[in-house]
Amino acid sequence: MPRNLNRIPQIDALLQSPTIKEILEKYSVIEATDALRHILGTIRNNMLANADAGLPDFQGDTFSQLVVAKIEQMRAPNLRSVINATGIIIHTNLGRSPLAPSAVRAISDVACAASNLEFNFQTGKRGSRHDHVESQICRLTGAEAAVVVNNCAAAVLLSLVATSAGRSVVASRGELIEIGGSYRLPDVIIQSGAILREVGTTNKTRISDYENAIDATTSVLLKSHTSNFKIVGFTSKPARTDLAHLAAERGIILMEDLGSGVLIDLSPYGLKEEPVVSDIIKAGVDIVMFSGDKLLGGPQAGIIAGKRNIIALLKVHPLMRAVRIDKLSLAALEATLRLYGAPHDPLKEVPVLAILSEPLAVVEQRANRLLQAVAGATGLDVFVQDSTAQVGAGSVPEQDLASFALSCRIAGLSADELTAQLRGGVTPVIGRIEKNRVLLDMRTVRDHEVPTVAAALIQISGA
Repeated sequence: MPRNLNRIPQIDALLQSPTIKEILEKYSVIEATDALRHILGTIRNNMLANADAGLPDFQGDTFSQLVVAKIEQMRAPNLRSVINATGIIIHTNLGRSPLAPSAVRAISDVACAASNLEFNFQTGKRGSRHDHVESQICRLTGAEAAVVVNNCAAAVLLSLVATSAGRSVVASRGELIEIGGSYRLPDVIIQSGAILREVGTTNKTRISDYENAIDATTSVLLKSHTSNFKIVGFTSKPARTDLAHLAAERGIILMEDLGSGVLIDLSPYGLKEEPVVSDIIKAGVDIVMFSGDKLLGGPQAGIIAGKRNIIALLKVHPLMRAVRIDKLSLAALEATLRLYGAPHDPLKEVPVLAILSEPLAVVEQRANRLLQAVAGATGLDVFVQDSTAQVGAGSVPEQDLASFALSCRIAGLSADELTAQLRGGVTPVIGRIEKNRVLLDMRTVRDHEVPTVAAALIQISGA
């Protein structure tokens, strides 16, 4: 063990030193103690790894500045905005869809004052938070009624608990999905108190499979949109209209977990297999559940739309209070939904749709602007190259979007080291690595972010 270890002072002694006492005039004892504990731990670990490592001057300005820097670091917000240069448009780890300015303003308005969250202006009595967005959802989807909870997983759970607890749910084996975070649909069905009856095979399920599985205990035929994987080859599945006819004939519910959910046709922009919610309702599905923060472009929310009598059951179910949407998300969702109606153009005003539909030439121009901004930086090897962006968040597998990226390398840094330094900036820049080079995909970088990305690269290169 290094002899110098016993020369590391105790924290209590340092707190009594003149330099640290000066720090305590601005910062709390708790903050200074936490900072000292972390710094001394680092010093101790360095000495254990290297017996020749020296000790700092614990009474000097350099050490006190290190303590202040650590305190300021601890004071910084943990949840921060970043620049998404990954090319994954709806990146779950990076917060999914960015909100439109009008949605952000709606959050601010509701957050800083009292609101009519559950107050009816006409009667002067208690109202329902469900009323604020129901009419908009119905208008955009063609549903008879709608209700919103805090995410799509909660929407599925609530719908199953309210309709199927103690009864059986029939689902195709090929649609028993697992999504990110180990969310498995069969587990949700079990947690709801329902009994799962799998039908068909992984690649083929026929309408007769559903017919044969229905008995006196059956309450729901459950369909799930396989948005995060694709089975190709020798496959088949019944049409929604056929399932709807069977459900109506047997007096049971046809329910669909759509996952992402879109309100307009995005096939012209490469998303050819993402069904529009209104088309699902028209096909006869009784209730459909979809997300607010994916392709819809709003806040985290689970939207349930469909038949009035089923939605009424959900609104009064005891589980509703545990999964209900909060006022800030509700305000953002209402503002986002309004962008889908006149006089607005969602392809321009909903950020995720604007990114998806942006012409490739515009993406290339943005990449070239970044290239010009860093031209001449010492040690920086960069060029613009073709890239492929992805929708992300488990949506539309195998449907890449054409893009352009700035391919980067800085002398003396590995690709891993460069990405780490980009992440460590005041505004973190998150890229990806391909073939030992860092790619900054310009489909997910916005115009106003280009100068920040350029400044980060120039600073790291030491130019």
